[in-house]
Amino acid sequence: MDLFKEAHSLGILTEFYDGQGQLRVTDEAALKIIVEAFPRATPHPLLNGAVVIRSGQPARSRLDEAAKLPVVWAVKRGDVVVARGEAQEFSLEWPADLPVGSYRVELTDASSCRDELPLLVTPGKAFSGDFDRVWVLAVQLYGIRSRRNWGMGDFTDLADLITQCAKLGADGVGLNPLHALFDDRPGDFSPYAPNSRLFLNALYVDVEQAPGFANGPDSKALEPLRQAELVDYKGVAALKWPALRAAFDAFMAAPSSADAAEFKAYRAERGDLLARFTCFEVLRHQFQTPWWEWPEEWRQPDPARCAALLAGPDSREADFVAYVQWLAERQLRHCKDLAHRLGMKVGLYLDVAVGVQSDGFDAWNEQGAISRTLSVGAPPDPLNTVGQNWGLAGFNAPGLELKNFEPFREMIRASMRHAGAIRLDHVLGLKRLYLVPHGFPAKQGAYVLMPFDALLAATAMESVANQCIVIGEDLGTVPEGFREQMADWGLWSYKVMIFERDDSGRFRDLDYYPPNALVTLNTHDLSTYAGWRSFGDLNTKRGLGIDPGETDQDRWRALGLWDEVLRHNGIQSNDVHAAIGFLSRTRSRLLVISIEDLLGVVEQPNIPGTIDEHPNWRRKIPVPIEDLAASTSLEALRTATAERISPAGV
Repeated sequence: MDLFKEAHSLGILTEFYDGQGQLRVTDEAALKIIVEAFPRATPHPLLNGAVVIRSGQPARSRLDEAAKLPVVWAVKRGDVVVARGEAQEFSLEWPADLPVGSYRVELTDASSCRDELPLLVTPGKAFSGDFDRVWVLAVQLYGIRSRRNWGMGDFTDLADLITQCAKLGADGVGLNPLHALFDDRPGDFSPYAPNSRLFLNALYVDVEQAPGFANGPDSKALEPLRQAELVDYKGVAALKWPALRAAFDAFMAAPSSADAAEFKAYRAERGDLLARFTCFEVLRHQFQTPWWEWPEEWRQPDPARCAALLAGPDSREADFVAYVQWLAERQLRHCKDLAHRLGMKVGLYLDVAVGVQSDGFDAWNEQGAISRTLSVGAPPDPLNTVGQNWGLAGFNAPGLELKNFEPFREMIRASMRHAGAIRLDHVLGLKRLYLVPHGFPAKQGAYVLMPFDALLAATAMESVANQCIVIGEDLGTVPEGFREQMADWGLWSYKVMIFERDDSGRFRDLDYYPPNALVTLNTHDLSTYAGWRSFGDLNTKRGLGIDPGETDQDRWRALGLWDEVLRHNGIQSNDVHAAIGFLSRTRSRLLVISIEDLLGVVEQPNIPGTIDEHPNWRRKIPVPIEDLAASTSLEALRTATAERISPAGV
């Protein structure tokens, strides 16, 4: 097949207009790599793509004009036929009584032409919460400073923070992604570049709470890590991993009956997925190379081989991997349960990364659905004239369809295990992904269409099943109708004050913000409020040789326009509590306030486009969490959030 025709059959756009309005035609060599990275698309001669049925709504599909009537069809769950019928016309009506779930539909027309596709029966909308308007405190968990942790924030710090937030009337705590990273690569610490989105980062475990723990490092080793201005991940890992090993050895030698039963139950619940993860981690440590360079027999997950490995000499190492994941799950679940006991309506609000590292577990585990040789990114635009390559592998449409979208659902399900709300980073990726082949500049990537309806349906299924709100990070230029379709499925929008301005640059007023949205002053990739008002972000970027895309004059004008909208609403000051008070009065049901803003921090957690030039993902808050209440103006915060304060905080 002609390369461009094959690309079209896979939903790959061979040309597009970038953010600068320039027509881009994908380089043929790059296009060939993108095409070869995808599993071959299954042709669908009778129906065009996956069938989505929204529960309680009539559902019809249009048969292809080439179909020869009549067309007989059967809906199957596994090997069991749950519904069948015959279409005498090109409009095919589906049964209205199919339970919510994932199915396959098989069709055969009068000429014996066959087709088979996924069929998803979903709730009408995603879960929308049972509260009016609330607020949560957002933190970078690694950056929590305390007098008892081992140099970076952990789950015990999180529990302490939840208790403090409940007293302030907050209904939850928002966190950076908690995805599993690489335990032997502590310098590879970006929470948005995970080993796996299906498991947790074990460095957040409070080792002192681990069954089997006896003695930790002395204060001479711990204090420098606690006092450091930045998180020393290598130093923390050098203390935590040996301590976890020692706790594991003691636990396995004499486990208490209750803890042993809980560990066994956890392994049974996570089942084959955990078994494959432990197998992968054992192999990764043994071979010390990317998985595609491993011996041939291990380059694909094989249940029989994994079972043999877990029953052989390496079983102890696999048990340790499982033990550490159990600890992380146990401590995070405690935080979730604590928030629930305190009456928090959201609890934990967790971020979900847009992709994974190509040499990690998820990419090995789902080689058909995740393309390891392609990186998610963005085409050139006025702020990034050469485009962006984020170095992360993402899902591909043909591979997801072949597996009935289960890899995507599994990722969403794992993210929701302990969350009352999640944020999907770069939610535009549900509709189209910009993919760049390894070794090519970012401007030579291509857009690939994704099965938007099916992914929204899968998200809604997991959202309702887990009673978890889904917020889509929909910043920037989005395709026409995208936000409307997202809202129709019950996904919330993400509104950032700094960006919410009209064509003349004026800030949006209160009535602009919709109810089903998260509203916030900024994000981890943007300036803090103090940094924005003091021009700190502009000065930092210029010092790094980065064009901030904004002049001092632009910033002065923005600050003046911001003061204008505040005054228009009877708010005479412009400090952070005034800004919070403004957003608190919007209709948007979820207000997120960053801990950096409450503490007046100038530096932001991350500056996109930098690696070692700026201490991304390493900054700690300036005060220990034990002193948080004394370091913030609690009365001003309560006044600013008065319309949203939970009864628990009154």
